[in-house]
Formats: sequence, C-alpha cells, structure tokens
Amino acid sequence: MRTRTSIIFLLAFVILSPNSFSFVSASDSAPEPEPPQIPEPTPEPEPIKLPDPTPVPDPFPKETESEKLKRLTNENSQLKQQNAALQTEISNLKDEQLRLQTEITELKHSMQEFQKIVLEQARLIMDFVTKLKDMIP
Repeated sequence: MRTRTSIIFLLAFVILSPNSFSFVSASDSAPEPEPPQIPEPTPEPEPIKLPDPTPVPDPFPKETESEKLKRLTNENSQLKQQNAALQTEISNLKDEQLRLQTEITELKHSMQEFQKIVLEQARLIMDFVTKLKDMIP
C-alpha cells in the first residue's frame, strides 16, 4: 500500500516537473521588452486673443442734478399713479367679493326654503295617496 502511494506521488512529480521547468525556462529565455519611445513634444498652440472690451456706455450720460431731479420726480409721480390705480382695483375687487358672498348666502337660504317646500309637498302627496287607498276598496 505504501509503495503504491509513493509510486503515484513519484509519477505525479515526474509529470509535473518537466512542465514547470519548461515554463520557467521559457520565461527566462524571453528577451526583455524595450521601454517605449518618448514622443517628441508637440509645439504649444498659440493662445486665442480676446477681443478688446468695449466700454460700457453711461446709462445717464452727463445728466445734471436738475435733470436727474426732474427724471426722478416724474418716475415717482408715475409710480404714485400706478399705486392709486392698483388700490382702486383692490377696493373694487373687495366690493365684488362681498357682493358675491352675499349672493351665495341668499342662494343657500333659497335652497333651504325650496327643500322645505319639496318635503312638504312630498308629505302632502303621501297623505293624498293614503286617502285614495282608503277610498278605493
């Protein structure tokens, strides 16, 4: 039994050893690769020149103090007019809202009254039907 085991291990060693030796010898005999060539530097492109900035025009060229005061006064009066118009519109909208709320309240009241009338009519019809049943044998 012991001899069989040793024979098996010996055969395995013999089979595997030439392959591993040929593997090692093949890797040893390969020539070392040469390092890659360093490419020559390419010339740098010329930078793009930005156009000369145009000067920003003055929004109020050479405006005197009195002109500036007149302009601001006009703007102020226009804004006051716009404000007054908006205040009037807000007031009108509030009045319209109040009118519509009153109308809604009146319609709700009318619906409740109508509902009472319909229920009363339904009760009268039921009474009428009951009396007809009693009258017809």
